[in-house]
Amino acid sequence: MASQTPTDLTSISMDPIFHTLKIIPFSVLRPPRLRLKLPTLTLPSPMTVFALVLLTYFMVVSGIVYDVIVEPPGIGSTQDPATGSIRPVVFLPGRVNGQYIIEGLSSGFMFVLGGIGIVLMDLALDKNRAKSVKVSYATAGISSLIIAYVMSMLFIRIKIPAYLR
Repeated sequence: MASQTPTDLTSISMDPIFHTLKIIPFSVLRPPRLRLKLPTLTLPSPMTVFALVLLTYFMVVSGIVYDVIVEPPGIGSTQDPATGSIRPVVFLPGRVNGQYIIEGLSSGFMFVLGGIGIVLMDLALDKNRAKSVKVSYATAGISSLIIAYVMSMLFIRIKIPAYLR
């Protein structure tokens, strides 16, 4: 008895009701033959992957994680010293480490617009496209890149008034 393994001990000391419930149903019933097929996974199209990567990039640079953790207001307000009325404020002035939700979304949109401009300029270099399409891609790419840069610099100057002066 001393040389028995743990599996031998469980087979000897098995509860008879458990043993009966384990053996009897399978002596009468048999399991069905299932003809299951593994699902085939298809890869997403390159544009789907690009759209998901671009959406993820937008959410990261917009500060979605910051917005979820800190829960800042969507837009701020300040009192006009001359009239005493309340004015809406989109950018949180003077605080580099804080933002309103709209501020983050607008800055993130400008970064995405600049990235799309770079992609459009890359598409303009394709040799298999017509010249008019290449010119259109290059013009749209350069325009969106310039707009994104100018607006981002404007956002920084609103946020930090004495920046680069």
